[in-house]
Amino acid sequence: MRSIWLIARREYLEQIRGKAFKVTTILIPVVFAVIMAVAILPSKYWGTGKHIAVATQDPALAIRVRDQLVADKEAKITVDVVAPATAADRQKLHAEMDSKQIDGFVWIDAPASGKEQVTYVSRSAGDLTTEDRLQSDINRALVEQRLIDRGNPSSAIASLTGNVDITTMLYRDGREVPSSVLSTLFLGYGMAFLLTFSLVMYGMNVGRSVIQEKTSRIFEVMLSTVKSSDMLAGKLIGIGAVGLTQILIWIALGAILLSSALVTSWMAGMTKPQIPVVEIILLCIYFVLGYALYSAFFAGLAATCDTEQELQQYAPLAAVPVWLSFGMFMYILSNPNSIWSILVSMFPPTAPITMAFRFTAQFPPVWQIALSLALMVLGIYIVLWLSSRLYRVGILMYGKRATLPEMLRWLRYS
Repeated sequence: MRSIWLIARREYLEQIRGKAFKVTTILIPVVFAVIMAVAILPSKYWGTGKHIAVATQDPALAIRVRDQLVADKEAKITVDVVAPATAADRQKLHAEMDSKQIDGFVWIDAPASGKEQVTYVSRSAGDLTTEDRLQSDINRALVEQRLIDRGNPSSAIASLTGNVDITTMLYRDGREVPSSVLSTLFLGYGMAFLLTFSLVMYGMNVGRSVIQEKTSRIFEVMLSTVKSSDMLAGKLIGIGAVGLTQILIWIALGAILLSSALVTSWMAGMTKPQIPVVEIILLCIYFVLGYALYSAFFAGLAATCDTEQELQQYAPLAAVPVWLSFGMFMYILSNPNSIWSILVSMFPPTAPITMAFRFTAQFPPVWQIALSLALMVLGIYIVLWLSSRLYRVGILMYGKRATLPEMLRWLRYS
């Protein structure tokens, strides 16, 4: 046990004192904040400032659609009216789009059947925000026009078609608390991103550490006084403690940032994300278990490699569960208690990330958390059992790449 502690202490201090730890501790939150800012700030200006035309045979309908679009102050849309419109007017609108006088136009046909046919022609195929605004505003304008055509007074139209604001609340611990879909989205993505980065980065660090000491032949000296199993355990504990230290620093910085006046003013009108202490503790536990799983996996692989380039070839194996987890991000947030969300949060390689998603959406039942943690412990035991046997033999092998049959023989010999 003393040997394990000494090796763990050496690994921890070596990593903590290194320049890479200091740079990543500061730089990663900054990069993440910049990424979030780049994603959020431009979204306020998506689909704004457009210049479009509304063309239809009914002048009253065209004016009503124009008024509805202009009433959306956030969109800042400039609307021209072409009514009554003819086929020649459509060709003229095409020419205006070619000369970039307008960004697009809405063409409304009102056949005898009474069901309008609306076409939106745009110079941009990916202008989803403008298309969504047009869908809502034009539908409302058409409903208002139909009500007027059926004899309803104009003064009553606003009360009949007025919007209703919905306040979102979350039921948690027997009480209702304010909630925000956007805050939940960013919180879940942020926690999962930090977990993913830390798990993969420090798992790879264990592999690189094995490769560096293996190529320097320092293992041959160390093995004369320390068992290989103690060396592996000390390395996993030491580097894992570095990762946990970094995550705790990030959590503290995040708490300070959320309470700052700058973030408070920036998030005005939004619900601040709240993370209960029990979820922070569980996230730390999932980090420790996830780190043990990934680092043991990379340590076993590194023992079969001679260079870091060979180890890098195995990196996509760790990326597969990450891709699977983030691929189910929106599904888990919308359906946190579905069978697929439960299954993927029970699978050890994806459990740390998917559980972070489920925590932000809805706290899972205790038995599911307990089962997920138990399966992770079982998965760690199996991976450690395999990796330790590869480690014992592969750590002293160099000069050629290990083949699969050789690895299977190592498992039998050790």
